[in-house]
Amino acid sequence: MTGPDISGTTRLYAVLGDPVAQVRAPGLLNPLFARLGTHAVLVPVQVRPDGLAEVVRGLMRAGNVDGLLVTVPHKAAVCALVDELGPTAAVTGTANAVRRRVDGRLYAENFDGLGFVRGLLAAGRPVRDAHVFVAGAGGAGGAVAAALLAAGAARVALRDPDTARLSGLLARLADRWPGRAHTAGPEDLAGADVVVNATPLGMRPADPLPLDPADVRADAVVADVVMKPHETALLRTAAALGRPVHHGIHMLEQQVPGYREFFGWH
Repeated sequence: MTGPDISGTTRLYAVLGDPVAQVRAPGLLNPLFARLGTHAVLVPVQVRPDGLAEVVRGLMRAGNVDGLLVTVPHKAAVCALVDELGPTAAVTGTANAVRRRVDGRLYAENFDGLGFVRGLLAAGRPVRDAHVFVAGAGGAGGAVAAALLAAGAARVALRDPDTARLSGLLARLADRWPGRAHTAGPEDLAGADVVVNATPLGMRPADPLPLDPADVRADAVVADVVMKPHETALLRTAAALGRPVHHGIHMLEQQVPGYREFFGWH
């Protein structure tokens, strides 16, 4: 198997996370660089939370590092390390992509939600006027909620054990979409058209289920943002109960057009 053509002119990108064993972006984007003729490579970099600031600043001072992708658990913390946030990152308080502007300032945006909604639509699953339950108000959950509201979802109910994080996200969503997002109750899970796991639960075999699919309406779509494993315990359980399921990889695949525009890959 041949790898990317690395030379002294190769442009570098890194995907930062802790852990990074689960990241799928290098396998998707490095072949894209080859198809586009873009002389670049994306590599995973494991960064503990206490080292994030040092790593981001160090990498973005390197002249041939053009940008970063950001995954769990750094999507909120990275926002404090950049000079400017894009519209979605400002609403959600999280970002998953960082680039250096011509003037050297760092600019961050979040494409998780856009990718998730595009993935649902590409699979023929309607969003407009839908009632949605989202487990998780972190980086992915906030982005998913904002994108669903922007796409016309009627109501988005969010659940997160971190009440301060949840309250902050709901306040930002209310500023943009008043009255359409709220703290989830049991009736929201039972009545949802789309149910989303936007937590990291499911990445490890011993993780508990983020929600009980038996509590979900029989015709509701159960979606997961976890990409590895492809078949999470949540999706296996939901499918066994006859619920339609939607896999996490679709969110990443449908982010690619946004990344191409953001980073200028042509």
